[in-house]
Amino acid sequence: MTQREIGVDVPSFSEAIRRALRQDPDIILVGEMRDLETIEAAISAAETGHLVFGTLHTNSAAKTIDRIVDAFPANMKEMIRTQLSSSIVAVISQVLCKKTGGGRIAGYEIMINTTSIASLIRENKTFRITSDIQTGGNLGMITMDTHLMSLVNRELVSPDEALEKAQDPLAMKEKLLQLGHSLRAI
Repeated sequence: MTQREIGVDVPSFSEAIRRALRQDPDIILVGEMRDLETIEAAISAAETGHLVFGTLHTNSAAKTIDRIVDAFPANMKEMIRTQLSSSIVAVISQVLCKKTGGGRIAGYEIMINTTSIASLIRENKTFRITSDIQTGGNLGMITMDTHLMSLVNRELVSPDEALEKAQDPLAMKEKLLQLGHSLRAI
């Protein structure tokens, strides 16, 4: 394993990725994709067949795709959607929830890139990704709200905590009330 520290070994994330590619790595981990140059370098590395893991501060698969695309100028957005649609393998989003009895537990969403999701990315219809995730359970996909509900059902998080972290709070509130959970006044 080779690690590069920004400011010590290299001046930027994007430069670290470029230098790493010269060493023919199998996997590249980008601590945080926060600027256009870094995102561009990470996508280029993925397109050349490298497995690239990167982190972003988003809480859903659709928002992750949107955030990456929105980092680019308008004249490059269509091209980046095409690149992403063919190079992205999966998006895993997580939120930390207060665990019943103390501590924390992750609520997560998993999106696996399928031909349908790739098409939604290319066509700028990311608002429909959640629907594909809902129907992709047999592929290992799960929406954030479905996972949060499973945490409530297993009594690992409170209904209020799940509601606070939900992607669709109105739908989550309705489901929780239908199941007989009481909620704080919201």
